[in-house]
Formats: sequence, C-alpha cells, structure tokens
Amino acid sequence: MHRIFQTYIDRLSESTDAVALRESMAEATQALDLSCFAYLRISEQKGGAPQLISTYPSTWTAQYLKNRYERFDPVITQVLEGTEPFQWGLNSGKHILSRPQRELFEDAARFGIACGFTVPIHDGRGPIAAVTFAADEHHGAAFARRVEAHRQVLQLMAMCFHAHVRRKISPGRVIDGVSLSPREFECLEWAAQGKSAWEIGRILGISRHTAATHLDNVKTKLRVRTIIQAVARLMLSRSSIK
Repeated sequence: MHRIFQTYIDRLSESTDAVALRESMAEATQALDLSCFAYLRISEQKGGAPQLISTYPSTWTAQYLKNRYERFDPVITQVLEGTEPFQWGLNSGKHILSRPQRELFEDAARFGIACGFTVPIHDGRGPIAAVTFAADEHHGAAFARRVEAHRQVLQLMAMCFHAHVRRKISPGRVIDGVSLSPREFECLEWAAQGKSAWEIGRILGISRHTAATHLDNVKTKLRVRTIIQAVARLMLSRSSIK
C-alpha cells in the first residue's frame, strides 16, 4: 500500500496538465482494484459549468455535463451539505430520491457506475469539490470491502489530487477584473489567514523570496501598497459573489 501511494504522489508531482493528473489517479485506482474515479469541482459562478476529470465512460460524462446533472445529482447534493466521506448507490443513502434522481442513478448504472465512495472537499480556499471512486453493480460487495480497507488512504488521495488540480490547472483568479495566477492567488489566500512570506513558503514548498515575489506581484496588479489592502480587496470580491 505504501508503494502504491508513494508512486501516486510522485506521479502527481510530475504532472503538468489534466491528462497527466488523470493518468496518475487512474494508475493508483487500478492498483487498488477500483474500477474508475471522477473529480468534480463546482463552479464559483452561478450557472457555471463544473470542472470534471474522470475515467468514467466519455459518453456518460458528455451526457452528464450537457444536461447539467450536477444540479440535482443526489451525490453532489450530499457533497454540498457536509464534509464527511460517504458511500452511495441507488438503494442506499440518507436522501429519498426524486424521480429524476432515480433516473439519473439508473442511467449511470447502465454505464457501469452503480455504487461509489465520495470524498467531499471543503477547503475554504475555493469552490467545493469531490472525488468519487465508483464500480458497477456486479462488483458492489467487493468494492465496499476495498473502500473499507483503504478508506483513509482514499481520502488522502482525494485531497492530494484536489491540491494539485488547484495549483496546476485551475485558471487564474480574478479580483475586481484583475487576473491573478493560481500561485499568486494561493499566496494571497494564505496571507489573508495571517501567514508571513516565510510561512507561506514553508506551506507551499517554495522559498520565502519566491513567496514574497508573488505577493509583490499581487500588490502591483491590484495597485495597492500593502498586503493588508490586497487582502481587503480579496474579501470584498468574495462578499460580492452571489
């Protein structure tokens, strides 16, 4: 198990785009004898399309995105309501399913996605996301046993995947019409939590000088003199999101 996880982390670190990140997780899930996975990140903009990286059948994911199923998907509903990982299936879960929701589950099952284990991600630094590991109905019992055996590792894998997506392929953040790079925005978010350039460098695995340079770039782009002013602009922009 340790070797599988270490290989996964190494591959994530080497990945530079969505395809490489997808392959990193795909290799790890295959090594753990899990059928498929999906990473879905809810859009910050009202009505915006979610970000999806997965090994689900492409026909299903195209249908899911086209029809905006995330609006009533019971799995996503539960993700939005809490932070605890959970298992799900057509006949399990705490929610009473509506007819459209049952039809959604039934459609997914026809594509080999009948049950799953989902890890909600509420990190307070961007949109809510989730990583789901799934299987078809014929492997439901074996899948449940594997999830229980590797539950903590799967949660850690999900969090690591999300962190790399945010850092490597998320678009630059916009504050009052000014676009920041993902790293600049990340440094500003940590500064908003009271972290110094040295502390930010330790957290992100970069030097204090590099962190300070990112923060200087933020001040220049936002046309402010201090990081306190930049943080105030960040807080104001968040409060205006409907």
